[in-house]
Amino acid sequence: RERRGVAGDGRCRVSRRRMEQAGDALEEVLSKALSQRSLTLGVYEAAKLLNEEAGDAALQIHFTLLRAFCCENDINILRVSNPARLAQLLLPAAGPEPPADLHCVLVT
Repeated sequence: RERRGVAGDGRCRVSRRRMEQAGDALEEVLSKALSQRSLTLGVYEAAKLLNEEAGDAALQIHFTLLRAFCCENDINILRVSNPARLAQLLLPAAGPEPPADLHCVLVT
């Protein structure tokens, strides 16, 4: 009986070869980026750069992490399609424009 994933298996050699090729390609990309000074190291530095390049990337990252946390912990998420209406319900004196901090509301 053939065992899959064993070291002598031909598919494993192909997989190892592909991994080595991917590693070589990654090394080349990183080396070129370093020589062109287009490499950013660190989570905070990358987030700062993404904010400058793509708008409020940090907010999107926080949304993604919050959604993942809620899903992992069986916490229900409701997405609001009309933030102005939400502002009317929660902050009647705030006016027609919802404040920036209404992106997320936690109900406990």
